[in-house]
Amino acid sequence: MNVNDFDFDLPEALIAQTPLQDRTASRLMVMNGDTGKIEHRQFPDLIDELTKGDLLVLNDTRVLPARLMGVKEETGAAIEVLLLKEHGNDEWETLVKPAKRIKPGNIVSFGDGQLKAECTGVLEQGGRIFKFIYEGIFYEVLDELGNMPLPPYITETLDDQERYQTVFAKERGSAAAPTAGLHFTDDILHRIREKGVGVEFITLHVGLGTFRPVSVDTIEGHTMHSEYYSVSESAANAINEVKESGGRVIAVGTTSARTLETIASANDGRIVPSSGWTSIFIYPGYVFSILDGLLTNFHLPKSTLIMLVSALSTREHVLEAYHQAINEHYRFFSFGDAMFIKPPERKES
Repeated sequence: MNVNDFDFDLPEALIAQTPLQDRTASRLMVMNGDTGKIEHRQFPDLIDELTKGDLLVLNDTRVLPARLMGVKEETGAAIEVLLLKEHGNDEWETLVKPAKRIKPGNIVSFGDGQLKAECTGVLEQGGRIFKFIYEGIFYEVLDELGNMPLPPYITETLDDQERYQTVFAKERGSAAAPTAGLHFTDDILHRIREKGVGVEFITLHVGLGTFRPVSVDTIEGHTMHSEYYSVSESAANAINEVKESGGRVIAVGTTSARTLETIASANDGRIVPSSGWTSIFIYPGYVFSILDGLLTNFHLPKSTLIMLVSALSTREHVLEAYHQAINEHYRFFSFGDAMFIKPPERKES
C-alpha cells in the first residue's frame, strides 16, 4: 500500500494554533465506520453516542516540560535539549540542536547552573545521551526550567502549559500529549459515568516519533518508533469484563488504541496487566482484537495516525471524512476538533 494514498491537501489556516477557552467547545465529527455516514456535532454530544455498558479507555500520561534551553559551558553557545527517554541513574536520551556542537564530555548548563548535563554518548539524527547533575528533585527542577515540547506545526506561544495536559494527566513521561483526551473535563467524565459508561485509564508515554513523517514509499516498509506502556490489573479486569458482557471498548486516542491492541493481540483478545514497549503499526487490513470504536483528533497527511484511523473503517471513508472536515472548516491536529469512529451496532443474538 502506497503512503501517498493517505495524502490530502490541508489549508494552513485550519491548523489550530491555540486551545479553545472551553475544552468541550470543540466540534465532533461522528462517522459510522461501516457505511462512512457522517454527522456534524459538538463534543458534549459524544455522551449521546455512548451506551450503558460501554467502556472508554483513556491515556493518563503526563507531558514533561522536556524542552530545555541552555548554554555550552566551554563556549557559551546556545543549546536546545529535548528529553526523550529516561535511562535511569539521571541519564536521558535526548535530541539536541545544534547537535554538531555537542560531543562526549561537553557540559550544557541550564538556569545559571541550577541544572547541568554532561554528554556521555552520541546517537543518530541529533540524539545525545546526557547525565544530569542537580540538587534536589529532578522533576521539580524540570518544572521550573523546562518548557512544554509543543509539536512543530504549532508556532504560537502557549500561555498556560496545563492546556497541553489532559485534566486526568498523572503519570510523567510523555514528549507529547494524548490530544484526543484534551477535550474532556471532569464534568464530562462525570456525566459519562452517570450514564453507566465505564471509564478506565491506561498509560502510554508518547514519543516524538509520532510527529516524524513516513519516509518510505510503501506502508509495509515503515518501521514504527517504540513507546512505553503500562496497564494495571484493575483496568485490565474492567476491560475484559466489558468485552465478556457484550459491551463496547472505545479508545480515546490512538495511543490508547495501540496499547490495547498490543496487549490483546498477544493474549488471545484479552487484556492482561503488563508494561513494556510497543512498536505496533496499525493500518488498513489490520484485524482488531479488542477495539470497537475510537475517539481521535484530525491527523497529518500521510501519517501513521491517519493510517490507524483508516483501519477502523476504510481509507476511502476516512479521506472523504477529512475532505468534509476541510470544507466545514474543522480545526486540525493537537488543539483541533475531534472525530468519533462509531462502533457498529450490536446485533441481537
